[in-house]
Amino acid sequence: MVLIRQPAVAGTFYPANPEVLQKMINTFLDAIQSITKVPKAIIVPHAGYIYSGEIAATAYSRLKAGADKIQRVVIVAPSHHVAFEGLAVSQADFFNTPLGDIPLNKTAIQTLLTLPFVSYSDEAHASEHSLEVQLPFLQTVLNVFTLIPIVVGDATAAQVSQVLELFYDDEDTLIVISSDLSHFHDYATAQRLDSETSRKIENLDYQHLNYDSACGRIGVSGLLVLAQKKSRQVQTIDLRNSGDTAGDKSRVVGYGAYVID
Repeated sequence: MVLIRQPAVAGTFYPANPEVLQKMINTFLDAIQSITKVPKAIIVPHAGYIYSGEIAATAYSRLKAGADKIQRVVIVAPSHHVAFEGLAVSQADFFNTPLGDIPLNKTAIQTLLTLPFVSYSDEAHASEHSLEVQLPFLQTVLNVFTLIPIVVGDATAAQVSQVLELFYDDEDTLIVISSDLSHFHDYATAQRLDSETSRKIENLDYQHLNYDSACGRIGVSGLLVLAQKKSRQVQTIDLRNSGDTAGDKSRVVGYGAYVID
């Protein structure tokens, strides 16, 4: 029997109608100046598209030039609904969005399951928006690719780094880290906090990131650990918040987009 993970937040975080969804994403992407250098890894936000879609698009637009080369995508996203130890992968055969089905890379997932802190948990994936909202962007900017979806529970940066290192040197593999930044501060406070967080990310200073810095801090930190090991740099390409995109500046959520080339 084929197992398909159905979308949990289509119609809330992004449009459920495929034509409307595609038009929205295309509008975001068309507003970004084309850059041909394809990143190895990106950090992108995971809020509703009206809030963070413009920011995410600044990173996703850089993948267009690699549409034929990128054949596998690893997504690391924080758990918002289920508490568990380690990292969770899915037993599904496909993840579905309004834009179609994405096949999971079963071979890679089996490799991950040999690590003691990686296990199956479809419960962790079932309602998780932080991973799902990345998929329609990937379906738009890439051609054919397989997916390795990972939800992060109570884990360490070192564990995430160990997972990412399995794929980092594969030229056909993209790494996506899903994370928002500060939550529910006034506009000026959020700008200050998020600027500090971005400086830490650019300096690979994962030791001083905390949950208030970024809800996906474990995934972000894991990537920064690996960036240190590989002598790579992280570049901030966009830094805004929901006050810039949705209008209300009294209580905002921060969003950043970052790339490692």
